[in-house]
Amino acid sequence: MAKVKTEIGNDFCPQALFLYGTKQEDGQPHFGLFCWFSYYHSAEGLGVMTCIGEGKQTKDLISKNGVFSANLVSEQLLPLADYYGCTYGRTTPDKMKYLPAVEWGEVLDVPTIAESPVSFELEVKKTIPMGDGSDIFLCLIRNVTKDEKLLDTGVPFTERLIQAAPVLAPGESTYSSIDGRYLGKWGEPMQSLADAGK
Repeated sequence: MAKVKTEIGNDFCPQALFLYGTKQEDGQPHFGLFCWFSYYHSAEGLGVMTCIGEGKQTKDLISKNGVFSANLVSEQLLPLADYYGCTYGRTTPDKMKYLPAVEWGEVLDVPTIAESPVSFELEVKKTIPMGDGSDIFLCLIRNVTKDEKLLDTGVPFTERLIQAAPVLAPGESTYSSIDGRYLGKWGEPMQSLADAGK
């Protein structure tokens, strides 16, 4: 296999998508779409690292509240997730006009998504400013809820992974299924929300 030097990027290194859930000042849920998400281990237990770029309403709420949820985006949730990812909350006052079925965290006061196959409740332990408007949040996982069908260890893990149906952001502004199916370009899946409202 011949390899050649290319532009710096992370294409072909897919990231799973998550909807981050925070609580607004009026107590209502707020969600934003992100994929810069990975894990670390500390003396306190398993944690996650998230990076959020330029100013966003979701980032403001995470910084203010110190807690949030991360809800794995399944294929079922993709139209809503795409809408949240393509709609800028600071200039769209009614961004939350479309909401999933919201459940409140079992350990932290954060909104989680009932339809998500896996939801994390996260407590921010440290914020690392990157100096360019981006911030890295190191968070302790305080609770995890999963769809009970994913807990059946009698079913091989790879089959349960396909059942969870996580959506990946593989690069080139597209969405992909865990088994490699093309799920559309950014901005396309959310069209079904508008079509359903007609």
